[in-house]
Amino acid sequence: MNKNIKYLFMLSATTYFLQGIESLPSQSIFVYMKKTLCLSPSTIMYIGSITGVAWLFKIIWGYLIDNYLSKKTWYSIALFSSIVLSLFLGTIGFTLSALIILFTIASLATSFRDVAVDGIMCIEGKKANLCGKIQSVQWIAITIASLIVGLVGGYIAQNLNYKIGFIIIIPLYFLAGILIYKYKENKSTIKRENFKLNISKYKVLYTNKRFVFMCLFMFFYSYAPSFGTPLAFIQRDSFHWSETWIGVLGSIIAICEIVGAMLYYKFCRKINIKKWLLFSVYFGAITTLCYLIYTPKTAIVYGIIFAVISMIIHLILMDTTARTTIDGLEATSFALLCGIHNLASTASSLSGAWLFPLIGLKPLIIVASITSFICLLFISPLKLETLSNAEVVE
Repeated sequence: MNKNIKYLFMLSATTYFLQGIESLPSQSIFVYMKKTLCLSPSTIMYIGSITGVAWLFKIIWGYLIDNYLSKKTWYSIALFSSIVLSLFLGTIGFTLSALIILFTIASLATSFRDVAVDGIMCIEGKKANLCGKIQSVQWIAITIASLIVGLVGGYIAQNLNYKIGFIIIIPLYFLAGILIYKYKENKSTIKRENFKLNISKYKVLYTNKRFVFMCLFMFFYSYAPSFGTPLAFIQRDSFHWSETWIGVLGSIIAICEIVGAMLYYKFCRKINIKKWLLFSVYFGAITTLCYLIYTPKTAIVYGIIFAVISMIIHLILMDTTARTTIDGLEATSFALLCGIHNLASTASSLSGAWLFPLIGLKPLIIVASITSFICLLFISPLKLETLSNAEVVE
């Protein structure tokens, strides 16, 4: 494994760890919205959709990163922005409206870092057939962060407040700053083309049939009306779980997800992607229906059992996404596909927020399960059997 690939693994792991650890204040923010502001589940879901809007425009960030400055420069700008925002959020009190705006800007900075490092991953990963392994390392890192968030975030939510969470993150940004400074990016000349000419080369994003079908598949694979927030209310109001226990359970689930990511790292070159994607659709529909029976015991069982397979399935989807990116437009095409994934997640949250008060939890779960099958219409045109899993010499 050459030096650049090693740097890529380190940078990818650091970036995704940061992305996960940034959720440290999330549990205490939920408590603040629920108990202090007395917001309903639907309102909290709507707010979550608003603050995540920056992730819907990743194709724009991808275009900027592919064509102007360098990926390292964009990463550094976004990192500096995150430091400033965390200082504000951790030291100054804001109204709910101001918090929503700041959370949205913070998501923007995180999404820029994400697009920059994923652009590098697609370029280097496709050359060395390492997309699956790099993404396994990325998601191991983000899941380790989730484990820490579960333990520390639960304690913060029960004993302190969300501001502490932002303060704790700041030193980690400086650590990432040191790593990005030491990382030696491959220098490539940025073509200063006529704007019209530059834009015209992006028509492949809607003329490449396989890529278009991948966009459609991504949306419907990721979309189903959300019911996670109502379950969070049940955990607190019906199960009477403490914030600490919710955090501990989240950490246990994170450990199971790490196991899934490690398994994918080892076997990613040997699996049949098409068969596993087909399996994942049925698995998702069945596991969704399981939530019709939701008790303190089943909540724990579902979280633990589903975590391993769900992580493997998620990495298969991300691996497929990286492999179907368009040469020369890796950051943009990968960002577009991930942006569609995020659009589906936002649509999921919005439709769940709208349907929940109209039809109730159990019908909402059934609707979510049924919509899982729509994506099956788009699997055959992807011609996934052409994606090579052959071993390469590193």
